[in-house]
This record gives sequence, structure tokens and C-alpha cells, in this order.
Amino acid sequence: MSNFDFIETYLRGSTAVIELNRPRQLNSLNTKMISEIVVAMEAFDRNETIRIIVLTGKGRAFSAGADIDEMTEANPISLELLNQFAEWDRLALIKKPIIGAVHGFVFGGGFELALCCDVLISASNTEFAFPEVGLGVMPGAGGTQRLTKLVGRTKALEWLWTGERISVEVALKHGIINKIVAPELLMEETMKFAGRLSKQPPLSMRLIKDSVNKAVDSSLYEGMQYERKNFYLLFATQDQKEGMNAFIEKRIPDYQGK
Repeated sequence: MSNFDFIETYLRGSTAVIELNRPRQLNSLNTKMISEIVVAMEAFDRNETIRIIVLTGKGRAFSAGADIDEMTEANPISLELLNQFAEWDRLALIKKPIIGAVHGFVFGGGFELALCCDVLISASNTEFAFPEVGLGVMPGAGGTQRLTKLVGRTKALEWLWTGERISVEVALKHGIINKIVAPELLMEETMKFAGRLSKQPPLSMRLIKDSVNKAVDSSLYEGMQYERKNFYLLFATQDQKEGMNAFIEKRIPDYQGK
């Protein structure tokens, strides 16, 4: 993949890693960095040899938020013309599992980026927050929506109104993250989990993610009808035949994503 200015990418087997790379700025997010993340994500999503995408940050923080210097002189017209959140919308279209490995500060836009991941593994030294209210603004890349769907209206309002920091223990309790690990074990544990997922049938993983995402925005009945169609669709795959035959033959399946 082409070189980037603000991220680094590398492969570990069938897992692709995207690492935010502005450590001196605590990986603050500018428009170029978001664009690079999206380009890398979409390229990995199209690559049939890659099964899992890991998103993490270099240095002392995952991301301390948006690059305020870039936004100071913004006005409604410039923001509308820039349409900066269009890039963020494309992250919701990634079909492969995205695992976030977060540590240090996960604030503002960094928190919004973390919430774009499907699973979050967090170092024990992590703090989460939406501090935008203290700057006279609010989250604009999905923070109010994703947080509310995760933790409910009243808790979301408390955190968004106060901008207070959320500990990993509280984040785990409210379902924001999946697991807490020691900082020195963050990537080891993340890659171990990615390796486990990479052994699963890729098309099943894809349609499970698709169905769960549908559940977030649908009634129970609508979601169940959608799930049923995806269930039927998987019976047209070679992986379904391989998985069931392997079960009957008492052997480990070899999934090819076909």
C-alpha cells in the first residue's frame, strides 16, 4: 500500500493494522488523517487475503481528539463546503471486522473513531471523554448517536453535557469496550483475538456484522426478516458446506471465504 503522512499500515498474517501516527500531537485527527484511514480501510476491505482490520495509535494516546488548530477559523459555510464528515460515513460501510486497540486518551473525535470499531480492547490506562461542550461545540462525527445507542439517553446526556472523563471500568460496565488489558499487553492480546476471528468463515463474519448493524436501526421484526435472508444466503457458500462437513467428519474446517 502507498505511503501515508499520518498513519502507518502493516500486515500480520491475515490481519491488517492501521496505526495513527501523529504521536507528538497525541494523534489528533485532521482531515488528511481521516482520509488516509478511510483509504486504508477500504483497500483492506477489498483485499480477499485480509480478514481482520486492527485500528490503534502510536505513542501515549490512541487519539486526543480533533485537530483544533484546523477548526478554529471554520464557519458554517466552510464546514458545509468541506463536507468533512462524508469521510466518516464511509467507515460505516466497511464489511470486515474492525478491532480497536485503544490506550491513553480517547477523547472527542478519537472517541468517535473508536466507536466506529466493532470490538474495542482497551489498555487499563485509558480514559474516554467527549469534551467538546467545553469548547462551545458538540460531537459531529456520530458521537451523540453511537454513544446513545450504546449506553442509553440519560447516561449519554450526562457525559456529553459535562464532558467528564470515563474510566475503563465504567466503559466496560456500560458496554463501550469489550475487554481491559495491561498496557504492555494491548497489541499482543488484540492480535491474539484477531487471530482467533481470522479462523472463522469470512462470509459468516461479514453477514453477522451486517445483521447486527441492521438491528441497531430497525424494529425487532424488521431485523429478524433481514437476519433470515442473510441466514439463507450463507447456504449458497462453500464455507457452509466445509463447516458442516468438517463438523460431521470431526476435523478442523478450512474456510476460504467462498
